Amino acid sequence: FGSSALSRVKISHTKNIRGVRLRPYHYRQSCITFTSTRLHTKISMSDSTTNITDIRKQKQLLRKQIRSRIRSVYPSPSPSTSDDDIIAAKMRLTSQSNQVFDQLFKLPQYEAASSIGFFLSMPFGEIQTRDAIQRMVNKDGKTLYVPRVGMNFELCDMDLVRCDSNCDSSNLEGKLFYDNFPTNKWNIPEPPTTNSNIATPGDIDLLIVPGLAFDCNLHRLGQGKGYYDRFIAKMNSATDTNKKMLLV
Repeated sequence: FGSSALSRVKISHTKNIRGVRLRPYHYRQSCITFTSTRLHTKISMSDSTTNITDIRKQKQLLRKQIRSRIRSVYPSPSPSTSDDDIIAAKMRLTSQSNQVFDQLFKLPQYEAASSIGFFLSMPFGEIQTRDAIQRMVNKDGKTLYVPRVGMNFELCDMDLVRCDSNCDSSNLEGKLFYDNFPTNKWNIPEPPTTNSNIATPGDIDLLIVPGLAFDCNLHRLGQGKGYYDRFIAKMNSATDTNKKMLLV
């Protein structure tokens, strides 16, 4: 989770842009197919139930281990953690996060994109996006789409919602458009339901995909709900090749 590991950026698509080879992710509607692909496990129909159960257990264990390591390096507020430790961890995490996004901002694909799909980070325990969003909105003039999962978390469904300049409160010092958004169960701000500017296929040029962990080959381990797997499949399945989202 250190800056050296997080600084690796992968773009996936099916064509070349300015001499950069863009490799496709093989997302599937089914989380089972996605899981087996990422773990390089071949599953036949006859023994799929046993193998899928094993893979899910392995991934659950891996998520538990990674979350524990993240908490040890970047502690969140608790009775056993001092305020000084929390502040130091938050500053370290923010600094390393900004190093990652500095790499993103150098990409020609980012510069060429008019619209960006980007997540609003949890207060602790993952890469922090606030400074990057401030640049995207205030300096780079990008149209920003951010996630909304709603209150029914069992659906594992997600939309990305456009946040227009008229909902931007960044004219106030240190404030951003989402500071007054309601928060979900993970304490992440989400666009209110009154905002109906939901992304449709072709609206988003570049989607920044978060993950709990990535290996040295840049394979992704998500949080386990499959929100992005489903969203990407939904957005790209109905779009011609030239308008498919670039995935970073």
